[in-house]
Amino acid sequence: MTLIDNGIYVGGRRTDSPGSLDETFELMRERGGMAWIGLYRPEVADVLAVQQEFGLHELAVEDALTGHQRAKLERYGETLFLVLRPARYLDDVEVVEFGELHVFIGLDFVVTVRHAESPNLAQVRKRMEDNPELLALGPQAVLYAILDQVVDEYSPVVAGLENDIDEIEDELFRGDPEVSRRIYELHREVLAFERATQPLDPMLAALARGAEKYHVPLELQRRLRDVHDHVFRVADRAGAFRALLQNALTVNATLVAQRQNEDMKRISSWAAILFAPTLVGAIYGMNFRNMPELRWDWGYPLALAMMVAISVGLYLAFKHNKWL
Repeated sequence: MTLIDNGIYVGGRRTDSPGSLDETFELMRERGGMAWIGLYRPEVADVLAVQQEFGLHELAVEDALTGHQRAKLERYGETLFLVLRPARYLDDVEVVEFGELHVFIGLDFVVTVRHAESPNLAQVRKRMEDNPELLALGPQAVLYAILDQVVDEYSPVVAGLENDIDEIEDELFRGDPEVSRRIYELHREVLAFERATQPLDPMLAALARGAEKYHVPLELQRRLRDVHDHVFRVADRAGAFRALLQNALTVNATLVAQRQNEDMKRISSWAAILFAPTLVGAIYGMNFRNMPELRWDWGYPLALAMMVAISVGLYLAFKHNKWL
């Protein structure tokens, strides 16, 4: 069933809940009210029926049927067409899951086409039905409520990303070998989140510029400015997250290089310590005929003492220089 919810509204109050699109179109003309049609992964026939009734532009309809669109705002005559990218954060796998919502706004109709579970448009509809004075302002009021819901649902995403970035900052200095991969994957999710949210700024700016021309009520202009403020905050946080993760990648690379350098110092120090007695032993093991120490009673203890002394001296020197 692609028709999720369907209502006719007159004066901000729901008067009918048609069971089919044909009934919706008939009652809409009869009541002279606003139709609010909610479709979920619709069949082509349903979208074409809506297109024929409301005169939707074929390019917008093609986008709604195809999906996989970027967030955008376009106007076709008296009809607004929006593509929104709602999101939710799956903390267990640290992935931002994006939905896709297509919205058609006309003079007396609202049509939403969802291709994912998010956003919760049932909550938007209930909120508007509980506020008939706001809903009476027409389709532009529904547009505001949808934008507000999508932007509000970004807040848990921001909180989830922030929490994981805090965890990464702690892991950086613990030397966790998996932290590099985690930083990279989270950085990729932040970039995808930025791509979904950045178009909202120019979209809301365009709505504000056209408010007077298209007679948007002052109350809705105020509410849209409030949504715009929220978008600014989300965009600022996403930009900050990207910068933090880029810095984390740089710091992690530096720490890895430092750890490798420390390992090389330790390896080189022990190699030098072990090389000294080996060198002495190699010289005395050549068995040349004219080696004065061969006939000396203290030659062997002296060679051993020399090996130990050199090794201890090197160990103390490296320890003093913090190579060991």
